Amino acid sequence: MSTKEATPAVELVGIEKRFGAIQVLHGVSFAIYPGEVVGLVGDNGAGKSTTVRIMSGALQPDRGELYIEGRKVRFDSPIAARREGIETVYQDLALAPHLSVKANLFLNREELKPGLLGKLGFLDEKRMGEEAVKKLDLLHIKIKSMDQLIQELSGGQRQAIAVARAASWGSRLVILDEPTAALGVEESKMVLDLIRRVRDSGVPVLLISHTMPHVFEVTDRIVVLRQGRVVATAVTKECTLEDVIMWITGAAVHAG
Repeated sequence: MSTKEATPAVELVGIEKRFGAIQVLHGVSFAIYPGEVVGLVGDNGAGKSTTVRIMSGALQPDRGELYIEGRKVRFDSPIAARREGIETVYQDLALAPHLSVKANLFLNREELKPGLLGKLGFLDEKRMGEEAVKKLDLLHIKIKSMDQLIQELSGGQRQAIAVARAASWGSRLVILDEPTAALGVEESKMVLDLIRRVRDSGVPVLLISHTMPHVFEVTDRIVVLRQGRVVATAVTKECTLEDVIMWITGAAVHAG
């Protein structure tokens, strides 16, 4: 899609972050537009995790602004970020293995029965089950049963459930931290297909990954961090793997 006329779904402007004497982020600025997948890449220590934690409300920047659809916001917690439609899937997935697929999709967002029973705290299991089926069907995720326990699923299926939960509630941005890191070839392909379907639903995705072939396979644009600075922003199809590696290592400077 063309991003020239669109308002960014999420935009960072001049983000700085210091931990004691060490400055981790130096004026980080980039935008993510509706309906695109952006890859955030860089070597270990480049500042990716700190950037993501600021976007997800786990950290607050020392300087700089964060905008949601052109509106300046400041998150004091992950809950505040989720209220604005930003969902993050970290490497540990944050799933409850002893609970069902349905329960995990609605974890901390459980729906209560109408009327007195709801006031007494009774959950609307039927409605959550029906909604869970719709959420997974929308993303073409195949699970034997909504009552199946997370601990019974494969690694790829667990990742799919975590992404589906994020996509269900992340109306403005889904952030995925190394979603294919522990997966085999077939399960990685399933997750990459899922990322495309989330994008095609209109929800942008920020993909953090060291697996460059996956970044090139699924992203529309790539943002490169090096030593806490954005050193390159490029349209994926207009650059090569060698270009990105040189930007990451500092062997070349982005000309764009």
